[in-house]
Amino acid sequence: MNSDRIEARLLDWIANPARAASGDMLLEVHAFQREANPAYGRYCAQFPSPSAWREIPAVPQRLFKEHAIRAFPSGETARTFRTSGTTGEGCGEHHFRSLRLYEAAATRGWELEGLGHRRVLALMPPPAEAPHSSLSQMASWLCEGEKAFFVRDGQACWEDLTGIAAAAREPLALFGPALAFLDWFEWLGERTLALPAGSVAIETGGYKGTRRELSKPELYARFAARLGLDAESVRNEYGMTELSSQFYGRGIGAPHVGPLWARALVVDPATGREVEDGGIGVLRLFDAANLGSVCAVQTQDLAIRRGENFELIGRDPAALPRGCSRAADEMLATRIAAP
Repeated sequence: MNSDRIEARLLDWIANPARAASGDMLLEVHAFQREANPAYGRYCAQFPSPSAWREIPAVPQRLFKEHAIRAFPSGETARTFRTSGTTGEGCGEHHFRSLRLYEAAATRGWELEGLGHRRVLALMPPPAEAPHSSLSQMASWLCEGEKAFFVRDGQACWEDLTGIAAAAREPLALFGPALAFLDWFEWLGERTLALPAGSVAIETGGYKGTRRELSKPELYARFAARLGLDAESVRNEYGMTELSSQFYGRGIGAPHVGPLWARALVVDPATGREVEDGGIGVLRLFDAANLGSVCAVQTQDLAIRRGENFELIGRDPAALPRGCSRAADEMLATRIAAP
């Protein structure tokens, strides 16, 4: 299979998504990846051949920490993003032959979530200072220049951010990790800002590796108290270094929804099968934009199934489905890496 031809079709589909094609496209991407990465093909051979996207074998997320997962020769790697490694489990790596699909998925997903037509201010370092951060890279496609980043040279620039937000006359989109927002709110103290109508905040979670954590209702109460943003004006962006697409949840208790080229299943950790609607299980994600690695990733996050979407609960380090354990161990021995 020709990866450039598949990429061109994916780019066209992301620009003009249609749900009817999503399952077939995921199967096509999966078939390409099995052929392009023989080790992944051996891993998949331990499962029945999928006839629907739900049946595509998912790679445990932890394997990104242990193997170079590529569906292309290693010498063609254009960019590598790394997980933070703040949980003490080591860093995972996601290798890209090209950033075209990642940029298309991230920017189009942002637009489809209704976040476009706003000036984006990023509570994170710019890519030049965080070259291995996929989040900083995503923000760079949404922001207008390096001056839209407010963590620079390792220092938080809350005074600059506050001045710009206070003077804004057009709607803003404030984008950053939950911990960065918490730091900013603590710096603000009792001060409040009146943001322009239509402004939103997008928090990405991110208390890992720290002893500071607020419940979601407590954090969102601070968005209301400091910025005048009600819960419906705050989104949680759920993404990960190992994916190219993002899922967004609005307010408190609302499900996370992905773009049409990305899907989610909530599965029973004992059987690997999808739970009933309203049931709790482990989150399994499918992302057609992940052409250069694998399109199905088994996370270690717990969630509640909400129809075709999910309500995120949080991390469960022991949540690897038992049915996948033997196959995952087998793959460890064969190394899941392209030539």
